[in-house]
Amino acid sequence: MINAPHYSAKGVKRAEAYALPAELFDGTVNEDVLHQAVKSFLGNQRQGTHKVKTRAEVSGGGRKPYKQKGTGRARQGSNRAPHWRGGGVAFGPSPRSYRTELPKKVRQLARRSALNARAREGMLHVIETVAFQAPKTQELLGLLAKLSLEGVKTLILTDGSKPAVYLSARNVPHLTVLPFADASAYDILRADALVIEGTAFGGESEAEEAEAAPKAKKSAAKKKAAPTTESE
Repeated sequence: MINAPHYSAKGVKRAEAYALPAELFDGTVNEDVLHQAVKSFLGNQRQGTHKVKTRAEVSGGGRKPYKQKGTGRARQGSNRAPHWRGGGVAFGPSPRSYRTELPKKVRQLARRSALNARAREGMLHVIETVAFQAPKTQELLGLLAKLSLEGVKTLILTDGSKPAVYLSARNVPHLTVLPFADASAYDILRADALVIEGTAFGGESEAEEAEAAPKAKKSAAKKKAAPTTESE
């Protein structure tokens, strides 16, 4: 089992470390798959609109520069050949797609490997929740300073979309905020440290569990106490 430092919503470190879920953090770091994922991600960002003109596309060159024989020079058929100044380009780039698709299981393995790599380095921090009523950049920077992440390129992974947290970090160059489900292997590797909300792993927080327990007991008691009607 892999553990990570656990912090409260105010940045106070808990005495006990957070036990990371075994289905994601099994210690596997497949570097080959990580390389494939990063290469695919960067390639998919390219527009592929590069273009140069070949000798067939350059304007001019329809007339033979000079006669075939009698000049003492090498024979030439066009002044738009690649070895001429102003001529076309030989074997130059042309528009194409750099997009590559990885199988779903390979992408999932790459994401798990990236998370395990940061956890193994001790650069993964779990916080109970990151919630702001309104965008507050200074409060977010102060929270990260308590986590000893001041000035560190950090990726904050929230439990779902949180616009206030995103707007709080948008103006800070070394901070990125993404929903936990949307983070790719490249996003995780690009950051030097991760701050993940505990609820993003799919489990309920301690407060939610404490509130849900009495409600469940009451509903169960009501079901037992409800009289059963017999059919006539």
